Amino acid sequence: MTTPAPASPDQSPAPHASDVSPRTLAVSAGRPPRAPGGALNPPVVLTSTFVSQGAPTAGEHLYGRIGTPAWEPFEEALAALERTDHVATGRRTDGPPATVFASGMAAIDAALSLVPLGGRVVVPRHAYQVTLVLLREQAERGLLRVDAVDVADTDAVVAAVRGTGDDAPAALLWLESPTNPMLEVADVAALVAAAHDVGALVVVDSTFATPLVQRPLALGADVVVHSVTKYLAGHSDVVLGATVTDDPALHARLVAHRTTHGAIAGPFEVWLALRGLRTLALRVERAQANAGELARRLAAHPGVAEVRYPGLPGDPGHARAAAQMDGFGAIIGLRPAGGAAAADALVAAVALWVPATSLGGVESTLERRRRFATESPTVPEDLVRLSVGVEDVEDLWRDLDAALAAAVPSAG
Repeated sequence: MTTPAPASPDQSPAPHASDVSPRTLAVSAGRPPRAPGGALNPPVVLTSTFVSQGAPTAGEHLYGRIGTPAWEPFEEALAALERTDHVATGRRTDGPPATVFASGMAAIDAALSLVPLGGRVVVPRHAYQVTLVLLREQAERGLLRVDAVDVADTDAVVAAVRGTGDDAPAALLWLESPTNPMLEVADVAALVAAAHDVGALVVVDSTFATPLVQRPLALGADVVVHSVTKYLAGHSDVVLGATVTDDPALHARLVAHRTTHGAIAGPFEVWLALRGLRTLALRVERAQANAGELARRLAAHPGVAEVRYPGLPGDPGHARAAAQMDGFGAIIGLRPAGGAAAADALVAAVALWVPATSLGGVESTLERRRRFATESPTVPEDLVRLSVGVEDVEDLWRDLDAALAAAVPSAG
């Protein structure tokens, strides 16, 4: 038996992705090779073109729109975080290919490009509003057909995917779980199985959950979409998106879409996103803990008519979320007593919370979602979406409690 040679002192290996937890991977993945005097962090590569001659070879860098080493460390790290469970799916356990885009919507547009012309897309009736806007625009142009469903109603989603009457089976099932902004939870594994039974692809927008809370590829999904702008980057200072898939053919199509349509990310923005990713576990754990405590207090507050948070035992999505997620996220849906006027008054009365759209930053933000005309009409007018950050939970509570008292005086 031959004894393996010791690792060279000039370059020690990084831990294998399957040997460590996702919390560790967020810190360790996407690092340069270890070498004495080498950089701990990848460099920011600022070049639009690369030296090249003759017939290009596979993997050769040619031009910044086609590919650049500026993207690769972040893509490697995200891929490692979304790695799949080969026992459950028969797929690879190392990180599947990730593709970074100029924005979350660019990633969503690329994923929708997988739908054949005229194909039918089944989508949650409550989902990111700009996703729904894009789907409507594409349907109006005859590029695809759209059926919106209550994603928490598994039987209804399965029926829509299979098609009825003259409807052919769906070409793509689009999922959000939990949904934006209603926080409904889908039975992802069951819906993936039903979609695959009819040959449909499944894309899951997992922005709310992050790979630390839910890994849809391990549940059988074909593509995961992230708005990197939100939790992955985590500091409200970049706009980026990403797709992840363990299907090489789908990955090639997504990369080709990025290359041809030019929805490319800037090198410095991707570097910032990777830097933000290093603290993802700390931020998610703190924000989730804060959200759970705030949701419990809000559910008992006399100025609150309804709270949606999958971590509450009485929430309609609680059992399903507990079964398929590693946490409950840090987004809360709140309906104050007093309707939309009270919701607007609540948003205006906070001092520490920031009235703002978007979510997933270190700071806590809130907004009444129906202030957007394009929001789904079945979202209640008075729904306030809270994105809970990493501040001290007692400070967040005092500010929210005081704002509720101002917005709903009868509850004082």
